Amino acid sequence: MRAVVPDWEPSPALEALDELVQVSAASMPAVARRAQLSESELHALRHLMKDDLGPADLARLLGVTAAAATGIVDRLEAHGHVERRPHPSDRRRTMVDLTPSGRTQAIGLLAPMFRSLAEADAELSDEERAVVTRFLRQATVAMRQVM
Repeated sequence: MRAVVPDWEPSPALEALDELVQVSAASMPAVARRAQLSESELHALRHLMKDDLGPADLARLLGVTAAAATGIVDRLEAHGHVERRPHPSDRRRTMVDLTPSGRTQAIGLLAPMFRSLAEADAELSDEERAVVTRFLRQATVAMRQVM
């Protein structure tokens, strides 16, 4: 970081954040490779764990075209991780549901990380958690400035 801002000494908190950002950037490609999925497919599984979505919704969340989202859904369907069903109120649309194998795959890939994060969070007092949350929210705003 010093090369970016001359005469600046980052704090240990900023160095830890930089390390987290670097590890985060490397972790999803590694997890996707291990699962024999693309990063987009892995991110789609993460979104589908939260809610059933249509291909257009996935396109928006993944930042890809509708055609690309359809290809992602096609590949996940071929793996048996998702299935399409008619939209409950709009016959022109389809919904994408995570199958039990898709849920198992996503949970198996990401659960160790989420479990460790939950353990680290549990070690914080409410006051510490508030400070960490405020710092991370401000760091997110700072990072969005370059998007």
